[in-house]
Amino acid sequence: MSIQVETKDCTALSDGELAEMADLCAEREPGFDIGFLSKQREEWVLVTRAREGTKLRGYSFSTLERIGGTPSLLIGLGTIDRTSRSDTVLRAMMGDKYRRALLAFPDEDVLVGTRLLTPDGFRAFAGLTDVVPGTDHKPTGEERAWGRRLAKRFGADGRIDDRTFVVLGEGCQAGGLDFVSAKSPAPGEIATLFAGLDCSAGCRLVVFGWAMAEDLAAGRLGGH
Repeated sequence: MSIQVETKDCTALSDGELAEMADLCAEREPGFDIGFLSKQREEWVLVTRAREGTKLRGYSFSTLERIGGTPSLLIGLGTIDRTSRSDTVLRAMMGDKYRRALLAFPDEDVLVGTRLLTPDGFRAFAGLTDVVPGTDHKPTGEERAWGRRLAKRFGADGRIDDRTFVVLGEGCQAGGLDFVSAKSPAPGEIATLFAGLDCSAGCRLVVFGWAMAEDLAAGRLGGH
């Protein structure tokens, strides 16, 4: 059965839909509950949901905006159901986001940023250019500045190490992209970026990369 993706304004989300979304990780970390998701509904602009038949398989809150003039696609929070088709769901959701980014920012490169909980989350950045952080890569001053800007946008101003891109938690629930691949685990060197990351305390890894204008226009990213 194919994966169907729908994106709409967060303001159109009903409490029943929020409850359905909360059920995706009700029995496991990160445990995004309906109260927390209600706050996300107020903080973000768009919500993307993926279904397989009538079953919800994934969702994410995001926004398309300019940060200091730079076109940006920011994913504030997301969860993919942990099934054998989790990678397919992620690709379909990202494909819809890139389609919308192209419409919002035609002929422009777009910065894509989020917070990750797991090494597998790097799969959301497949096909992007200059993904940071990376193994054996010393971030430039501009990349470190982007890490700080994104941390501020995600409500973690002053809590990021701009060399490792780790955001320290405050001992409470925090947003981020919750994704575990059904395929082979992420390479060990990627996993080292998450060493000592206490996700249960709200620690996250800020990650960003660039969707190039030509790749967006050609539909080479995400589920296209």
